[in-house]
Amino acid sequence: MTESAGSAPESGGRRLFLVDASPYVFRAYFSLPDSIRDREGRPANAVYGFASFLIRLLTDERPTHLAIAFDGSLTTSFRNDFFPAYKAQRTLPPAELEAQLDDCQAVAAAFGAACLIDDRYEADDLIATLVARLVEAGGAADDEDGGGDLRAVIVTHDKDLAQLVGPRVTLYDFGKGERLGPAEVTAKLGARPEQVADLLALRGDAVDNIPGVPGVGGKTASALLARFRDLDDLYARLDEVPSVPIRGAAALAARLAEHREAAFLAKRLAAVVRDVPQCAGVTLDDLAWTGADRRRVEEVFDRLGFGTLRGRVPYGE
Repeated sequence: MTESAGSAPESGGRRLFLVDASPYVFRAYFSLPDSIRDREGRPANAVYGFASFLIRLLTDERPTHLAIAFDGSLTTSFRNDFFPAYKAQRTLPPAELEAQLDDCQAVAAAFGAACLIDDRYEADDLIATLVARLVEAGGAADDEDGGGDLRAVIVTHDKDLAQLVGPRVTLYDFGKGERLGPAEVTAKLGARPEQVADLLALRGDAVDNIPGVPGVGGKTASALLARFRDLDDLYARLDEVPSVPIRGAAALAARLAEHREAAFLAKRLAAVVRDVPQCAGVTLDDLAWTGADRRRVEEVFDRLGFGTLRGRVPYGE
């Protein structure tokens, strides 16, 4: 299922695209010059780059349903309530970037996307909840047409969201043009999708400041998860670890026992939430995408001074 950039999009049936906005907003901000300004002279490079990304994605893929998830806070979430150090190593985003976030949401809405944002839950959690409700729970919740043909495509380059990949859910790294199904996730990360949170719990995740078990790297974590179903299974059968063909397996068993609490804390941090209250009433019909709204696009682009992008926008009928 892995495809190169520019390859043909998936087609057929209903396709729900779930976009993790922050990586593409950040990438646009840091890759485009701040000489891109709105009509008031304020930096608009993040908005311009994000709009360009959405135009390419929507033109190429033509989803039937669309939601774009934003982070209400770029540095904190409910996870900081029980682990204050979560993402604590990250520097605050530049003020010039934060000032453009509302306009990024305005562009997404003008393009016809349902926009989701929550101050306590991260974009990952919003996406996970929609997958759980609309795809995994028998199709499309509260949708009269049923959801047997519904497939979801998560657009991100965040490995954490690989834990959502399944028979009807793929991960699409737009920048690399790479689509990952279950087999590709296993080959790439060294664990099955349902084990990704366990993998991160064992090896840690420096990007999010998740500690993991000291001395356990990616290869060791993968070897353990090839033998044990998940973290619970591993600790229930900890006495079997010395027989796993890993160098220093006996010492590893003792280390795992010593850091049991840290491992389960790390899994709690790494696991996405699948029941965010804000998404409880969202139906598939709410996410139907029929193209950009010309009037709203003109209004937003006039304010931002994005004249050159107008002709590329995928409008509705």
